[in-house]
Amino acid sequence: MVGGVLKGDRRSLSRAITLVESRLDAHRISASALVDALVPHSGQSVRLGVTGVPGVGKSTFIEKLGLELTGRGHKVAVLAVDPSSGRSGGSILGDKTRMPGLSADPKAYVRPSPAGGTLGGVAARTRETMILCEAAGFDVVIVETVGVGQSETAVASMVDFFLLLMLAGAGDELQGIKRGIMELADAIAINKADGDNVDHAVKAGRDVENALHYLTASSPVWRPVVLTISSLENRGIKDVWSTVLEHRSHHEKAGELALKRRNQAVDWMHDLVEEKLKQEFYERPTVMKRLPELTRAVEQGLLSPGSAVRRLFSAQES
Repeated sequence: MVGGVLKGDRRSLSRAITLVESRLDAHRISASALVDALVPHSGQSVRLGVTGVPGVGKSTFIEKLGLELTGRGHKVAVLAVDPSSGRSGGSILGDKTRMPGLSADPKAYVRPSPAGGTLGGVAARTRETMILCEAAGFDVVIVETVGVGQSETAVASMVDFFLLLMLAGAGDELQGIKRGIMELADAIAINKADGDNVDHAVKAGRDVENALHYLTASSPVWRPVVLTISSLENRGIKDVWSTVLEHRSHHEKAGELALKRRNQAVDWMHDLVEEKLKQEFYERPTVMKRLPELTRAVEQGLLSPGSAVRRLFSAQES
């Protein structure tokens, strides 16, 4: 499988991604060995995160940007994280239907993955999938996230450039934009600046620029850029990519890009530690035995969640 991925074989890449997404313990061992073998062949791509509220036009924007880049000779991988049902765990996985042109492009690879309830709507293995795509020769990796929320900023911990898409005239209550997300953004693009909405988009752009003056920038060498674009009319897409390249140039010259990548790798390690500890805690026989009983007590109001947690930890220590 390693050889197939390094040759850019799509079937091998798809099989490898399926392996790293598997929750089976036996597969995790093989997946870890696979990722370790491919890490030395990764890290050369531009990693771009795209977020925004549902309906802002993320998929249309990504398709237009992806086609622009493949037209320039780039190989583009899109990791589109789909919402998972909180009840069934199922997901729609419809991004290929929303990006028909890019999905059919031989220089592009669109991979929908279920979020699985992970923090920030980012699939649990997105970081590993990025490594696989880079090892397969994709020099631009785009991560599309589910939406915007307080935990959605998880995407910023794994990309070089974080793009926030916004709409004009939707109202703050519909935008749901949090200050913390705006502070993480390297650029904010006001989308759907077309038809009768152009003036609204330009005004919204000015308002966002004014707001950014009061926020703390995420980088010491970069101030966030505000753009107005129309994915529908394919306007402003080239400006977004020019901004990404300018941002990369600034950070490479200042040594910030390498530092950011190192810090992200360490954060990834700590995330995996937390995931492993949580998994092992719930798999302890003493915890599994007492969990249903304590859960019922909490549901019935007979026990506070805090007390239940203390008793679970006492159980796993016994």
